[in-house]
Parts: sequence; structure tokens; C-alpha cells
Amino acid sequence: MTAPGVDPAAPARDGLGGSTLGDASLRPVWFQTMLQLSFVGVITQRYVDFTTAQRAALRMIAQRVGREIDDAGVERIVGAMRELPPHPDVAGALKALRKAGFRQVTLTNSPLDVARAQLTFAGIDGLVDEVLSADEVGQLKPGARPYALVAERARVPLRDVLLVAAHAWDVSGALAAGARAAFIARPGMVPSPLGDRPDLVVADITTLALELIS
Repeated sequence: MTAPGVDPAAPARDGLGGSTLGDASLRPVWFQTMLQLSFVGVITQRYVDFTTAQRAALRMIAQRVGREIDDAGVERIVGAMRELPPHPDVAGALKALRKAGFRQVTLTNSPLDVARAQLTFAGIDGLVDEVLSADEVGQLKPGARPYALVAERARVPLRDVLLVAAHAWDVSGALAAGARAAFIARPGMVPSPLGDRPDLVVADITTLALELIS
């Protein structure tokens, strides 16, 4: 599995759109800019870690809208990424899958310390077998190496890895690498019409768990 069902676009305490930049509409813009910077690193093969991309994206947005953001403001927002709320269906679904014998691994673009903090804050750190970061292989998703890392650590063929994600780019990356994928169609999220189709498309992780267990 991929990231633990947390919402990276969720409002963070005093985060983007709070007292720092003053415009809540900038939250999704920040996330998309951060992804763009990360993807450029993958394409150009000049690795940039996710946290560095987050900081850079904040400064770019501040410059675009003509606002000042100091180092403390940047760190306050980036640090809040450690405390993201889980989607309400995640814990129950992970428990059901674990009981059914599924091996559950988180794979995230965030550095390991951030990923572990997110899991602990979300209260689901005891429901996963291993926490993996794309940072370990020096290439962010949707590059192929992070998905291969899961198969390597689990000692299974890549074809036996099922990525679970609500982001079309993550699903496309997993499929291109040779893994399988399930797309979680959260509100406003749709799979890409290009390339291979995900093996499963479901509304939430509860439905996914029922599909896999049955």
C-alpha cells in the first residue's frame, strides 16, 4: 500500500491559508506546485527530496502572490505535514486486511521520519508491517525505483505488489513499473484516461478491503 490514507491537502494548523499567507485557496496550489517540482526532479534525474520541494513550492507561491514568508513560516507549514488527519475509513479497513492476512506496507515520497510521524499521529502505525520511503532509493514516485523497493523488501515479484492510492499519477507510476494498482476515487479524484487502467477502482478503502478479502 501507499501513504496511510492521510489527506495531504488537508488544512494544517496555522498552515497555508492560515496566518502565514492568508488565502485558503493556495493550499491545493501549493500541493500541485510541490508535485511539479518533484516530477521535474524525476524527469531530469536530479533528485530533490519531498521536503525540499515543499519548501521551494511555498517560496514560489509567496513570490507569485506578492507576499513575504520567512524561514519560520516555511518550517511551520512544512512541519505541520507530520500531523495530517486520516480518512475515517482507513483504520477499520487496515484492521480487516491485516486480519485477513494481507501484508501492508506504506510507500511515500516523504522522508522516513515524516512518514513515521504521520502514521503515529493518525493512530495507525501499528497496522502496517513496514514503512518505506522513496527517499531511500533517491527517486520519487512516479519513478520506477520506489515501487521496485516494495517488492525487494517484501521479497515478492513486483507483479504481486498492489499499490493503493487516490492520485492518478501514483497509480500510473506503479502500473508503468510493473506493479498492480487500486485507485481510491475520493471526492474530486479520478483515474487518468491515459495508459493502463488500474486493476480496481473503488470509492473508499473499506470497499477495497471487502473486494480483496472476498
